[in-house]
Amino acid sequence: MINPFKDFTKKKIGGLLLILVIIIAFGFGGFGGGFSTGNQNNIAKINNTNISTQDFMNYLNESGLSQQVIKENIDKNIIEELLSTLVSTTLLDLEIKELDLSITEDVLIKKIKSDKNFHDENGVFQRTLYEKFLLTNNTSAPMFEIRLKNNELQKQLFTYISGGTKSPEFLVNKFYKEKNKKLKIDYINLDKFYKKAKAFTGNEIKFFVKENADELKQDYIDFSYVNISPKNLVGVEEFNQAFFDKIDDIENQISKNIDFITIVESLNLSPTTVTSYINLDNEKNIKNKIYNSRKDQIEILEDSGTYIFYNIDNLDTKLPSLEDDKFKNQIKNLLFQKEKYEFNKRILDNINKKKFNQTSFDEFGKNNIEKIKFNSIKDNKKFENNSIEILYSLPINSFTLIADKQNNVFIAKTVSYEVENITKNSINFNKMTIEEGAQSKNGILSSYDLFLNNRYQVIVNEKTLDRVKNYFK
Repeated sequence: MINPFKDFTKKKIGGLLLILVIIIAFGFGGFGGGFSTGNQNNIAKINNTNISTQDFMNYLNESGLSQQVIKENIDKNIIEELLSTLVSTTLLDLEIKELDLSITEDVLIKKIKSDKNFHDENGVFQRTLYEKFLLTNNTSAPMFEIRLKNNELQKQLFTYISGGTKSPEFLVNKFYKEKNKKLKIDYINLDKFYKKAKAFTGNEIKFFVKENADELKQDYIDFSYVNISPKNLVGVEEFNQAFFDKIDDIENQISKNIDFITIVESLNLSPTTVTSYINLDNEKNIKNKIYNSRKDQIEILEDSGTYIFYNIDNLDTKLPSLEDDKFKNQIKNLLFQKEKYEFNKRILDNINKKKFNQTSFDEFGKNNIEKIKFNSIKDNKKFENNSIEILYSLPINSFTLIADKQNNVFIAKTVSYEVENITKNSINFNKMTIEEGAQSKNGILSSYDLFLNNRYQVIVNEKTLDRVKNYFK
């Protein structure tokens, strides 16, 4: 069903699934097959700690998601994702308890009073602003303070795990050199070596079609459609609830197998009919959008703020004719891409087998070798990021294939590195210290993540999980 509040829903779900720094991402497939005790009141278990169905339902209520939102996203694994998040936060709570971390009420009050959201224009805490915030967010002071306390305890946990890590100067210097060393390369554009699409002969095209006939068959569809707008549906220019109620009514009729013609006639709309249609150009238009949605025989599509109600009247799968210029050009492009891929693969295979050397590079170049100097690994003005990272990972005098942002392919040779050191007196030393420290802390947290996965066994009661899902269906 089309939801007029779809964008809000996406943001709401996305925001809900974030935990402060890390989420221990347990895959449900590895949780085990359920509790041996057969206790239907528990939905999950972390070692000896149970998460009851009531715990999970309370968590859903606190999330602010409506039953309708959960119902509409049930097939997108929203229940599993929400349970995974609850498991993650519960696991972190167990770690906080194990380490005996705490926060006093005085510290909590100070934290609230220092929040600028609750200050007036003079920077003074105002109780009325705090209470207005609580009302606006549909929460109580105790509930907000519990969440704030949990967030602060999680911060303490991550600080405890990764705190105290101060990078020595040699590590900061190493980090700086890796991030800021300059690299010179020589490169050759391979575009002129590819056989152009227009150069393929009629016989080559026919042979390719014959060899790939089954794969090249395409769907031809006959369909009817109407554009639906507030104007032609409810007689107003702007979207309103009456319009979306009408959309819901159409979808209810579809679910009852009422045919397309009957529905559009009841709406006093005249459908447009299209026959033997095939999407060969992939342009962004209504017909191609309907074609790409042809697996659904009858449906309502949203297209840039307008709605299209369509019905697939007939579908015929067959091989297009080479008399169709669009299909012929499509085949030429497929041949071009195939030749390009095979040409690049031969070069890459020779590089990997050490059969490609300076002589090979010079032969390809023939006075068309270009040069460029990267100022750092982040210098992506010419080539795309992955290619630059590959170049920076190679020793001098290495060869590889790289690409630019337009997917043009090049042979490249690493020529030389220019490396600069950084000292404590450098302007950027403190900045580099912070960045290197953050990288080190991320490494520590990743190790801690693995530690937690080994320390805790998480089991989900699949029967109870299915029961909860059925409740929302």
